[in-house]
Amino acid sequence: MAVAFTFPGQGSQSVGMGKDLADAFPEARRVFEEVDEALGESLSKLIWEGPEETLTLTANAQPALMAVSLAALRALESRGFSLKDKVSYVAGHSLGEYSALAASGFVSVADAARLLRIRGNAMQAAVPAGEGAMAAIIGLEQADVEAACAEAGQGSVCQIANDNGGGQLVISGAKAAVELAAKLCTEKGAKRALMLQVSAPFHSALMAPAAEIMREALAGVAKKMPVVPVVSNVSVTPTSDPDEIARRLVQQVTGRVRWRETVEWFGANGVATLYEVGAGKVLSGLARRINRDIATAAIGTAGEIDAALAALG
Repeated sequence: MAVAFTFPGQGSQSVGMGKDLADAFPEARRVFEEVDEALGESLSKLIWEGPEETLTLTANAQPALMAVSLAALRALESRGFSLKDKVSYVAGHSLGEYSALAASGFVSVADAARLLRIRGNAMQAAVPAGEGAMAAIIGLEQADVEAACAEAGQGSVCQIANDNGGGQLVISGAKAAVELAAKLCTEKGAKRALMLQVSAPFHSALMAPAAEIMREALAGVAKKMPVVPVVSNVSVTPTSDPDEIARRLVQQVTGRVRWRETVEWFGANGVATLYEVGAGKVLSGLARRINRDIATAAIGTAGEIDAALAALG
């Protein structure tokens, strides 16, 4: 049965993540050094020492999470693991797609760090502070959430940004429209409609300026065919074509993260185990709510490396 590696997105970060990997594996430490060199600053110091509010900033959290994911993968590889031989597909949640692409050799770790710093800054700058918002809608059918967004967003932007599965949808757009849509969702019977503490309305049409910046940034980096097919957030189909991957990454800035469908696609295509590579266990929790027939495991700490190697054979 097939194995897929998944890579976490923003929200999985925590101060101290990846430190035990760097201490235990020289190859993992080298990843953090590569990211520091690429960005011209000690992001690793921020990752390991904080402060948390600075690490949480989009422009820092995105390359930081990628660094931890790639450090975990390099630790595995230092023990003889081969992604190409053992893994059928890779995918990542939002910024995690860049981690998946770096893992599969589409871009270098240094270029992935620079792209994510550009992406974080561009997404932050696309909408003036306080003008956008996001909200999590729990326990309401997608059609009802879409109807609420359409009603609330007349004349402004309001759309589903993340379909995380397990009855969790995230909406994004202009602040007033999102607040109204959240209220409408509650009236339609949502269990919860929670405004999120985010710095910008990610994965909405308001991110169009950031999408153009990413189009230019991606055009300027060396791209290789990935050694493992990458299942895209926006299309939920695997591809190894570098030009198509770049197009999908541009679309991803304004498009929906279709994570529920991604996990369902894995299940329909023979994937028996999903490994979450990097910080936290958010994706493992989502996967269990989407498809209980798929086993999940984490590869994010030094202690989890040996267990993963034993299971992967």
